[in-house]
Order: sequence, then C-alpha cells, then structure tokens
Amino acid sequence: MDWHSCIRGFKSYLHLERSLSANTIEAYINDVEKLQQFTESTEGLSPDQVGIETLREFLKWVNSLGMLPSTQARTLSGLKAFFNYMTLENIIQTNPAELLEAPRLHRKLPDTLNIHDINLLIEAIDLSKPEGMRNKAMLEVLYGCGLRVSELVNLKRSNFFPDIELIKVTGKGDKERLIPIGSSAVKFLKIYLEEVRIHIPVKKGNEDFVFLNKQGTQLSRVMVFMIIKDLALKAGLKKKISPHTLRHSFATHLVEGGADLRAVQEMLGHESITTTEIYTHLDREYLRDTIIQFHPRS
Repeated sequence: MDWHSCIRGFKSYLHLERSLSANTIEAYINDVEKLQQFTESTEGLSPDQVGIETLREFLKWVNSLGMLPSTQARTLSGLKAFFNYMTLENIIQTNPAELLEAPRLHRKLPDTLNIHDINLLIEAIDLSKPEGMRNKAMLEVLYGCGLRVSELVNLKRSNFFPDIELIKVTGKGDKERLIPIGSSAVKFLKIYLEEVRIHIPVKKGNEDFVFLNKQGTQLSRVMVFMIIKDLALKAGLKKKISPHTLRHSFATHLVEGGADLRAVQEMLGHESITTTEIYTHLDREYLRDTIIQFHPRS
C-alpha cells in the first residue's frame, strides 16, 4: 500500500465520515505528509510498515524542529486519526500511534475584558459613519453570543429569529447550534438590518449574509480583526484584543455569574467540556484576586 493512495483515502474519510472542517482536514493531511517525508528519507517504509518506534523517532525529529508542544500534540492527533482510518480499512491490524503520549500542554488562560472595558470598546464606535451601526451590531453579537469570528461573518439573515431571540450558526465541523441572543444585540442588529443594510447595493450571492462591507459583499475575518484592533486603540485599551477576546469575555462573565458549565459548553459549541473548563480556572483567578484585594487578613 503506497502513501499516495492512503492519504487520498484518508482525506475522503475525514470529509465524508468525520465531517471535519477544510482547515482541520488540511492540517491532518500535512501531518501525514510530514511522516511520509520522514520515512522516505530514513527507512523508506510504506504506511502499513510504520510501527511505534518509527513514530517515536518521527516525534523526536518534529521536536528538534522547534515546534510548540501544542503543534506537536496536534500532529500526534492527526497521526492517530490516520492510523485509525488504516485499521478501519483493514490495511493494518492495530494502530501504532495509539500508545503514544502527547506532550504536556500548559493551558494559557485567555485574555478577557471586564464589563467596563467592553463598554469602552463599544462606545469608541463612531455612529456618525455609515459603517458605525454595523460595527455596533457586530460587537453586540460577538459579545452577546460568544461567537467565533468565522461564525460571525457567515451569520445569515435567514438564521436570525428576533421574535424568539435566537440565532443559528454553523460552527466547527459544520455543526449547527442555536444560541440565545440578548435584547441589546437584537435591538442593534434590527436597526442595522432595517435602517442601514437596506441602503447597501448587495452583490449577487451575498444577499443572505448579515454583515456586509461597502462593496456589498460578505465581511471578511481580517476586516473584523482590523475593526476591533482600531476600536481598542481608540478606547485606550492596552491589552491585545481580537474578536476571540470578546468570546472569552462572554464565557468568563457567564461562569463568574454562576452559569451551568454544560450550558456554556453548548453555547460556545465546544465538543468537549474539558475545553470549556478553562473558564472555571479563570473564575478561580477572579475569586483569588477578589480575596487578596478585599479580605482584611490578606
């Protein structure tokens, strides 16, 4: 069995059976192609001949390239998926990557904004400009629903249900979820759609996208990053702020307010609750700082 055939079959498996996103599929294929290059430059093994010792040598080589532990862990995840596919197709009997351990990761707590900083960011929007109301609606939705930037730019008018205060978004792995949208976000989104967006000449194929640029096409991810970076400068905020900062702030404020972790997981679209649990660490940091600041014995 040659590498080309296995990689081609693996790609189809990831797309058709696992329904993974294009970015994840590309990353996994790159990981396997790195292994292919490594084996061809050393032992010349075919994919069905690769064993655990070869994989250990490969991971040592990856580590020597100076890759971050998170990248190494992702590479191992890609290899495990590849060899799992090989066992499902009966190309090999056992998965040689199954017993390999991923490098220990230090889970960095994400930057967040407090309510005061969120308000400063939103108040920095110049509503006298044509794009002002769009940007205000955009930030209200980002913070009010905890969306990823890709979910924001792909939000459809047909998936906005103001009467029941819900939006439907498509997240990672093309999985759809319904998210409650607060009254403030509903208010400004309706103003933008009904009073501003109707005056924009929409290019064909972009009719259903909520957020448009001046040319009447779908707003890009890069543009959202630039808008938020510019607003942070105007607001005088010193932190490095991105659209994801608003998502982290949304989750943190919910956990601090006592929200059920499962509910937060559902709203964020996390596949595993382990990912959501990082916000409980943030909550503990918040509690610790509060005790140090206010307790008389501290």
